Order: sequence, then C-alpha cells, then structure tokens
Amino acid sequence: MKTKFLSLLWCFIILVACNPSAPKEEKPTTAHYTSKELGWTIEIPTGYRLISKAKIEVSDQKGKEAINEVYDGDVNTDSLKHLVSFQKNQLNIFDSTIEPYVEKQAGEYEANNQAIKKLLFDTYRNQKIKIDTLSGKETIQGYRFNAFYIKVYGPSGAVLMHQVMYSTLLKGYDFGVNINYNNEEDKKVLMDAFKNSKFK
Repeated sequence: MKTKFLSLLWCFIILVACNPSAPKEEKPTTAHYTSKELGWTIEIPTGYRLISKAKIEVSDQKGKEAINEVYDGDVNTDSLKHLVSFQKNQLNIFDSTIEPYVEKQAGEYEANNQAIKKLLFDTYRNQKIKIDTLSGKETIQGYRFNAFYIKVYGPSGAVLMHQVMYSTLLKGYDFGVNINYNNEEDKKVLMDAFKNSKFK
C-alpha cells in the first residue's frame, strides 16, 4: 500500500508527538521557500518559524508508532521528502511533503487517498481522540487539490484545533500540504500563504 505517510504523520505533532525537550524551531534565513522539484514558491508568514529537521524526525517517529498500532504493514517513508515546515506555536503549523508517484491505472490515486483517510480516522480513534471529517476539492493557483478537513476535539469535548490536508499529483510527485490551526486569524494567515503561493 503506497501512501504519503509523512503527510499523515504530521497530523500527530500535537496529539501524539509533542515533546517538550525537542529541538527549538530554526529561524528562517529567507522569507520565501522554493521547491526545485515542483517549481513552487511560498512566502513564510511573519511570526512563523521554520521547524528544525531534528524536531521533524522526532514527530515522524512518534507518528509512525501511532500508525503501526492500527496499520498491519510496513510504514516506509524512504521516498518521502519534507519540503518546508513552519509554525507559530504547537497548534498553528504548516507542513509540505512530496513523494514520487506514477498512477499505474485510472482511479488509483483517488483510491489511495480514500485509504489514507480511513487510516487517519482509525489512528485517531485508536488514540481515543474524537474527530469530525469532511472531504472536498479545491482549486489553488490553477491546480485541483483533494482536501480533507478535520475537526479535532479535546478531552473536554471542545474543539482543540482544525486540520486541512491537501494533496494533488504534480510533476511526477504526490504533493501534500497539511495546515493545523486553532483560531480564525492564524487560519487566514496559513491559508493565504498557501493559496497565494506560486507554481512555475
């Protein structure tokens, strides 16, 4: 089963991968990030900081452990690459990944996305975390993205945060973007950063 697991794993940064001793975020050396693979450029919003590679690795490992509790198979992330990841705090985060992907038959990519959604739902349920989900499509800078909207509830029953997972096939890659937010102001900042990003 070929899936963009790192995109999925990042959904657990807050809920199963928080580590107060993890390395601090790095300061950005530039206000922009460009992916040579995609020809994609995004502006890093003011007040947000790049997430260190070490912290990403810690979060990925915790996420793998959570997924392995519900997924009977090998979680191989060797071909996945984090592009740019930045955060304001632990609840307002942007992450992007790519994985080489060639659709061998029509409908395979959509079926893969459905499997990822089920895996995500099962992993949350196994962690005793309540969520509501909704699927849709969005066009961003002329490209059609699958969108998976997640509302995450805390122990008290109140909404803890929202997550949006975007994915599309682009230039031979499965391109994934994950946005976590817990307020409307940061939602707008993160959504605007992505929706105003540029593709060549």
